[in-house]
Amino acid sequence: MRLVHSTFTLTASAAFVLAACSFGPSGDPPAMPSPAHYGAGPQPARTATAGGVAQQFDIGAEPVPQWWRLYRSEALDALVEEGLRSSPTLAATEKSLAAAHEQLRAQIGSSLLPTIDAAGQATRERYLGIPAAGPNTVTYDVFVGQIEAHYTFDLFGAVRYANAALGARIDQQAFQLEAARRALAANIVGAVINAATLDRQIAITERLVALANETANEDERRHALGAVTHTQALASRQNAQTIAATLAGLRQQRATAVHALAVLIGRTPDAAPAIPDLTSLTLPEHVPVVVPSELLRTRPDIRAADALVKETAAEVGAATAQLFPSLSLTASMGQGGFSWPAAVSGAGAIWSLGAGISQPIFHGGALRAQRRAAIDSYDAAVSQYKATVLSAFQNIADTLAALEHDAEALASSEAAAQSARTAFDETAARQRLGALAPPAARSAEQGYLNAKIGAVRARSARFADTAMLFQALGEASALKNP
Repeated sequence: MRLVHSTFTLTASAAFVLAACSFGPSGDPPAMPSPAHYGAGPQPARTATAGGVAQQFDIGAEPVPQWWRLYRSEALDALVEEGLRSSPTLAATEKSLAAAHEQLRAQIGSSLLPTIDAAGQATRERYLGIPAAGPNTVTYDVFVGQIEAHYTFDLFGAVRYANAALGARIDQQAFQLEAARRALAANIVGAVINAATLDRQIAITERLVALANETANEDERRHALGAVTHTQALASRQNAQTIAATLAGLRQQRATAVHALAVLIGRTPDAAPAIPDLTSLTLPEHVPVVVPSELLRTRPDIRAADALVKETAAEVGAATAQLFPSLSLTASMGQGGFSWPAAVSGAGAIWSLGAGISQPIFHGGALRAQRRAAIDSYDAAVSQYKATVLSAFQNIADTLAALEHDAEALASSEAAAQSARTAFDETAARQRLGALAPPAARSAEQGYLNAKIGAVRARSARFADTAMLFQALGEASALKNP
């Protein structure tokens, strides 16, 4: 007992002396710049007016968790919410996170608290006797039952650092789950916009194919009458077939987009959902833009990088603590004897109490190499955090610029489509009066339809880039898997 007390006192005194020393970095993320605006130039308050909407950037406004509702489409809302509830990928990630939480509880329970076990033993043994000193063999029974306890003192924080590292690793998983949830919502919105855009393009292209076939049929009749050359008739037919080939490509793109959407929301491709019309979507007029300093607390990828810094800092502490002594206590008490009556009698009481101390002396440089590796991993995590923040700033700057340019492109495309529509209306009116031949009206309509496709694509890009901005700003989804 005196030996146990002396060992404990000596080791505890050493631990007290070193208690004020930090074995690892603090784990705080490095300071990052907080720019006044994301892009190279000041952030405008709003975009140009296009499609009757000038999007307003609300700097410093509160994030909108269910941002997809700003598109004011019940069909879109239902698809996003179905995906967030039914995605097997999210469900698997959530279960993995739950398992990690249980592993942390298990590690904390086994490392910070004593272990107590009950053990029982009943054996019959036969040993050879000593020659000329007794029987040739000795046979006897042994009955033992006891309670065993073991506890290792975390004098230098090795266990606490290890638990902190595992806790930070679980935080990373939680932030990665939220990033996956945000990405899923944005991908569903993007897939719906893409499929709806393809529906509009297909409808317009079908009319273009019909007009091209009318022109080709007419040129073939005129060639039969000798009014046009065979080359012109062949060129007209080639043009019709070329446009028809683009129609097939658009239909393939649409099928791929719809199948991808079905999988995103947790369905099989044969159960793909109906696609809402592009005109049923409303462009969000107000877009909340968090300031750069707030972004560090809202983007899950930045928070995951922060958790990695904390994890690697704790691992440095754990690797350092491994260089110092460890103290453990063991104790047991119970009953034992060479017969059952003796084992349960007062004379069969047995107990033991012991202490063990271990100080690493020579491990071939392994412990110090592990500490250096932990420090290098920490330095890498700090650099990775910086890169993640800078990438996030760039991501938002690019998306904000894209929205500004999307509005300008849509305004120009709509103006071009309106001019083409006016030219088509005037040409069609003159054709009805007999002042122009039918091919002129068809050519004018083709010009209008091509300009209309450009406007549809520009509008689609504006819708999609708005969704990308919501994702880039770290807008968290409020729905979780049940």
